[in-house]
Amino acid sequence: MIKPLIALLALIALVAPVQAERLKDLGAFAGVRSNQLTGYGFVVGLAGTGDDNLPYTIESVRAAVSRFGLTLPPGVNPPLKNTAAVMITADLPAFAKPGQTIDITVSALGKAKSLRGGSLILAPLYGADGQIYGMAQGSLVVGGFGAEGRDGSRIQVNVPSSGRIPGGATVERMVDSPIHDSPALVFNLREADFSTTMNVVNAINAAVGEGTASALDAVSIKVSAPPVVETRVALISIIENLDVAKAEAPARVVVNSRTGTVVIGKDVKLSAAAVSHGSLTVRVDERPYASQPGPFSDGETVVVEDSAVSYEQGDGRVFLFEPGVSLADLVNAINAVGAAPGDLVAILEALKQAGAMTAQLVVI
Repeated sequence: MIKPLIALLALIALVAPVQAERLKDLGAFAGVRSNQLTGYGFVVGLAGTGDDNLPYTIESVRAAVSRFGLTLPPGVNPPLKNTAAVMITADLPAFAKPGQTIDITVSALGKAKSLRGGSLILAPLYGADGQIYGMAQGSLVVGGFGAEGRDGSRIQVNVPSSGRIPGGATVERMVDSPIHDSPALVFNLREADFSTTMNVVNAINAAVGEGTASALDAVSIKVSAPPVVETRVALISIIENLDVAKAEAPARVVVNSRTGTVVIGKDVKLSAAAVSHGSLTVRVDERPYASQPGPFSDGETVVVEDSAVSYEQGDGRVFLFEPGVSLADLVNAINAVGAAPGDLVAILEALKQAGAMTAQLVVI
């Protein structure tokens, strides 16, 4: 029973109009990923735009100079307008080897106004496991700048309190990958889809050999791999360059509630429904006036409120949708109604609640 079902799915995949894409664009093998690194350090050489004696900046400087055999007397805090405490972030690529360099981002942690012209002092970069995976140091490249006058006027372009150091960190430790010694390889799709998963399985088996790949779920495909690393690398190279037919995405209507942007997918269909749209405008005019007392009287001048409330009802029109209406018919009808983006969202939500729209309504 299972084999005829698989054959039927394969036949459907061949008949359906789909677009072939490289497998490396649809997902990646488990273990082939980057890892985030973070670190703390301080930047020196600033032109008076530093932290200006923040406590943790002072402690950082004390710890740094102690490594060179210098000890600051207790209670003596050096002026630190040219120094800033910073956080360092970086992405450690997959298979990065010790000695290779990676780019880092340096961001001010305290009151520093600008990091332009500064240099990062040697600082360790830690992974999620608390181990040191790199050492960072170098001169910053800052894209923003700022200027301030004596009267308080100020101008700023971009963000001068953050910068990058290309190749500013050296890798000190390699992250282990399951590709080298795992009994099998697992390929993970970026988007869960059973149809695409079966297309990937069929493509791998057709290119490498029947039984090489098997589906684990809607995302993961298990691939039998030889124990020799060199052969595994060659197998991965073949698989990730295969052209695979990606299945059609489910029918969706995506609505951005903040901007009113609406994106309607290709396969959105409507069942029989009637849509009515009209505009109601309510206007409130406030026209206060002053009431003056008579001459030589004991009255006081007061402000009298005078409000005028009016409304205007626009022409409402009703549109009837027949079963199986396409996306083009839906868009043309809504445009003919003259609906604004906010009204369009309300119409789509009402159609979904009425069960007349066969699509997922996603509000972001």
